[in-house]
Amino acid sequence: MSRVYPDEVAGPYDAPPRSFTDREDRKTEIRRYDGEFEALAAMYDDFDPEDRAQGIPPADEERIREWLETITADGGINVLAWHGERVVGHATLVPDTDDGPTAYELAIFVLHDYQQAGIGGELIRGLLGAGRAAGVEHVWLTVERWNQPAVSLYETVGFEPSDTGSFELEMSARLR
Repeated sequence: MSRVYPDEVAGPYDAPPRSFTDREDRKTEIRRYDGEFEALAAMYDDFDPEDRAQGIPPADEERIREWLETITADGGINVLAWHGERVVGHATLVPDTDDGPTAYELAIFVLHDYQQAGIGGELIRGLLGAGRAAGVEHVWLTVERWNQPAVSLYETVGFEPSDTGSFELEMSARLR
């Protein structure tokens, strides 16, 4: 498949690690995933089913673990948001073998109690910084068209609509 990517390079993005205080005055740290599988799985065990979109994350523990094993495997880039010892957000770049060796699909998840606090934007910026440092050139995502907060967030960090013909909106960014 041949996706359309913007001509302009998006950014700047700083690769993790970094810390910030979110809008709820919570100290949050953005770090690259480094094998903290159980902490990441625990986040998804706590994930509100109402916040699932496009069938992910999976709903039951076994399928969550299988899915996490796939997206944390070699080739994927994963960044976690930590509040203390708890993972409260996760963003991933998954290689898109159909669109070339430097194209990746982005997905992001933030626990319900941590949404609307600025964590999503920091998480995406950290993920895109890590992706750029790893040589990622193109990133794309799909979002439900009605999810205006998510669409606005993606536009704020440099994504542009690339396919507007369906229920889902496809957006893309160029990192190099």
